[in-house]
Amino acid sequence: MEILNRLQRYDRQLFARVFKQGERRMVIPLARAFSRSGDGYLHLLLPLLLWQLALPGVDDFALLLLYSLAVERALYWSIKNSLKRPRPPQAVPGLRSLIVASDQFSFPSGHSSGAFLLATALVLVYGGPVVAMYLWAAGVGLSRVLLGVHFPGDILAGAAMGSGIALCTAAQLGMG
Repeated sequence: MEILNRLQRYDRQLFARVFKQGERRMVIPLARAFSRSGDGYLHLLLPLLLWQLALPGVDDFALLLLYSLAVERALYWSIKNSLKRPRPPQAVPGLRSLIVASDQFSFPSGHSSGAFLLATALVLVYGGPVVAMYLWAAGVGLSRVLLGVHFPGDILAGAAMGSGIALCTAAQLGMG
């Protein structure tokens, strides 16, 4: 238990440092834009765009995304509602987040999980600018801390979960 307490203290300290950066006027619009880009719309729009462009591999990508998201959403919901970790505004006295979160609990970050799942699926099927895809996913995660709705540990857990599920699903489908 002491290890978990130490991790949680470190997570809160790191949160305080990162969230403080969100107080800068220039950071807030960018953080909001990254956060919105991780709302899940891209998971639907991207396969549709790829079909419109008639790109090879789109069927594999859509199948990987569909199966991965089914597993990820079920696991995300189960973990979040079992652990019930309070979000920063409930856990840190006097803290006001810059946006209102869509649900009550913090761990793991669904935005981060979904963003890293999408980035990993794209990399597995199309390769391409891997660094750019993961920078976008990391930006989504960082935005959630800057906006005050997640601790850094929530982001790391979501990133590992989303990437891991995409990798495992691809292996099960014989794609990777």
